[in-house]
Amino acid sequence: MEFTKTYTVKEEHIDIQGIMDGLYYPFYMEWCRHAFIKEALGFDFEEEARNGVYMVLSGYEIKFVRSLKKGDEFQVTCAVFKDPQGLPKLHFKQSILCNGKLMTSAVFNGTCIPAKGGRPYLPEGILKEGTPTLA
Repeated sequence: MEFTKTYTVKEEHIDIQGIMDGLYYPFYMEWCRHAFIKEALGFDFEEEARNGVYMVLSGYEIKFVRSLKKGDEFQVTCAVFKDPQGLPKLHFKQSILCNGKLMTSAVFNGTCIPAKGGRPYLPEGILKEGTPTLA
């Protein structure tokens, strides 16, 4: 199951060429990913930070296929999968689609760290039974 949110390109995100600046694609993906993490995984960034748990990115790879333009309505998808080597990481597969066409795809890698420092880990229960995951 993929989680999906719909957005509209803002005028201030358009560059001199009349297309969305590449800087903003990861921002839209982040907004969708954060909603997914809270709604589907039950991890509330604010609450967890107060409890000393930070969820952070450790890397990402993004591929641009087509450009979005001012006013385009588009969907951002998000799905999560566990690390194939069993490392304490989550991998978020995301896409941006406009009119059914792939615009951008990415994989964001994240983990949790203690606010006071320490080794990366995934809190117990973050991938609960029934959590939408990929193999």
